[in-house]
Amino acid sequence: MLKKIIVSLLIPYLLMTSAFADDHNPTVIMQTNMGNITLELFPEKAPETVKNFLGYVDDGFYEGTIFHRVIAGFMIQGGGFTEDMKKKETKGAIQNESKNGLSNSQGTISMARTSHPHSATAQFFINTVNNRNLDPRGNQFGYAVFGKVTKGMELVIRLGRSPKTSKAGHRDVPKQAIIIEKVVRLDNVPAAK
Repeated sequence: MLKKIIVSLLIPYLLMTSAFADDHNPTVIMQTNMGNITLELFPEKAPETVKNFLGYVDDGFYEGTIFHRVIAGFMIQGGGFTEDMKKKETKGAIQNESKNGLSNSQGTISMARTSHPHSATAQFFINTVNNRNLDPRGNQFGYAVFGKVTKGMELVIRLGRSPKTSKAGHRDVPKQAIIIEKVVRLDNVPAAK
């Protein structure tokens, strides 16, 4: 009798959890030579941006890139240069999705870009503080937030405080290279086609 009650209680739970099993946000782990950063991505808020980022993840693009710009009390930026400051060849630019209601708050990951709002390709940055000045204002685009750090924020803060130098015409380059060794998915969510 007890077995029947337990089974009858478990069946709705199992059906409900399996119905939502594919309805979760993708998660990736960014493995660096200094430690790991886990990121939850928000495809419902930034579908094109998440698709773009996961495409680079799945292609292994970020392996061997560095965090090439670190500014304490602001952000850490990476995903575009190798340790010798060679810029990696990217796919085309994507549309700016900064008007998605997400703010550049501490721990969020956003797309880096030039002054042209629709110029983001592979580079990203992680906000080490609240940077609401990077959010959109009126008709002006901001920097598109597409995820957040769920584990490793202490490391992000520490990386932002790294001693810096200038290298190959770039300022705020960490003296000791912060290498992204690999970025991998922690789930089975396939890349959108």
